[in-house]
Amino acid sequence: MVLITWRLFLLWPVLTLFGFFSLLQLISLGLYIKNAFLHGDLHEKVYMDQPPGYVVPGQEHLVCRLRKALYGLKQSPRAWFDRFSAVVLAYGFHRSTFDHSVFVRHSSTGSIVLIVYVDDIIISGSDSNGIAALKQYLGQQFHTKDFGHLRYFLGIEVARSSQGLFLSQRKYVLDLLTETGLLGTRPSDTPMDSSVKLAGDTGDFFSDIGRYRRLVGKLIYLTVTRPDITYAVGVVSQFMHAPRQPHFVAVCRILQYLKRAPGRGLFYRPSSSLSVAGFNDADWAGNTTDRRSTSGYCTFVGGNLVTWHSKKQTVVARSSAEAEYRAMAHTASEMLWVQSLLQDFGFSVSTPMRMFCDNQAAIFIANNPVFHERTKHIEVDCHFIRDLLLRKQLVTPYVRSEDQLGDILTKPLARPSFLRLSAMLDMFDLYAPA
Repeated sequence: MVLITWRLFLLWPVLTLFGFFSLLQLISLGLYIKNAFLHGDLHEKVYMDQPPGYVVPGQEHLVCRLRKALYGLKQSPRAWFDRFSAVVLAYGFHRSTFDHSVFVRHSSTGSIVLIVYVDDIIISGSDSNGIAALKQYLGQQFHTKDFGHLRYFLGIEVARSSQGLFLSQRKYVLDLLTETGLLGTRPSDTPMDSSVKLAGDTGDFFSDIGRYRRLVGKLIYLTVTRPDITYAVGVVSQFMHAPRQPHFVAVCRILQYLKRAPGRGLFYRPSSSLSVAGFNDADWAGNTTDRRSTSGYCTFVGGNLVTWHSKKQTVVARSSAEAEYRAMAHTASEMLWVQSLLQDFGFSVSTPMRMFCDNQAAIFIANNPVFHERTKHIEVDCHFIRDLLLRKQLVTPYVRSEDQLGDILTKPLARPSFLRLSAMLDMFDLYAPA
């Protein structure tokens, strides 16, 4: 499976809504840099042939040395980001050491957060005069296009009210259904049949491999705001090298599920608390082909979902406790990243962080100072988790299996459990009829 977290965009609600700015004062703008890669300065020696139509007569054997980046060069993305970073840092911003695409500036008049994705920029904060001055400054340095208040960003729709922010990809879903001819299909209640186990050697080969890969690729991008399809998309993405007919049927099942609620997305509420919590789970030996387990976790800040992850483990776990403990280690690492990011911006994070687990054996191993034969193969993870417990950065409370939010990221669920956990993730359809 693949990592289904687009941290860049989901950082924006985290850094703007959680109690530091009033929603009535919050300003969020979209900005676009035209011909961004052409602004990059090359520090390596790169040569190119003289372009057609501009060959100097008598000097056809000469080549041109590039001083600026061009589209198509491998160095162009890095050169552009180095130039952009230098411009923003010179204006008084500082770059996060935990996510280099995020810049922040605090002043007596307010705070400004800037997030960049290649040539698309989000500017958000409570300092309206500072944001206006920043836009003017960037316009002097680059050729920019101002999209105004943020409503649409790279296929993600933003709806704002006094209660919070809602992110969805409704238009993206409808376009995908139209492209595949499934706009009028019968909707499904869940993205994956809980009674079906996909294997790599069952069924006839799917004739159009390119179509399968394109569909799965578009579904992967859709998981930016749809954690409810994360597991199903992760499963079908495992067969992109040689898809078979049952795999394509599973992809169509995901599209049928999207048809039921194309406008479903994530809702972020303001909160005065920066408490970090995580839920982790593992489906022990769930893969029938190689018997590897699937890890899944989701993390919350102030009660709002910010990151999630679903991935097949790299080794075979010999017990459910081992599989769960490996998932705990990944969850703890993600929670530390979220905590460090918030602290990097000067926000105090309440500790200890809570990491909920539904496996009593894994919790006991985490709190047991004695190592023995049953834990030596995961000893590094044991030391990592136990060190966090001793420093009181982390606690591992028990949660009932029916309330374990990580279940939705590790296995296909029946309709009642799936709908209940989706609601607990604060997912709903803003466009559903009242």
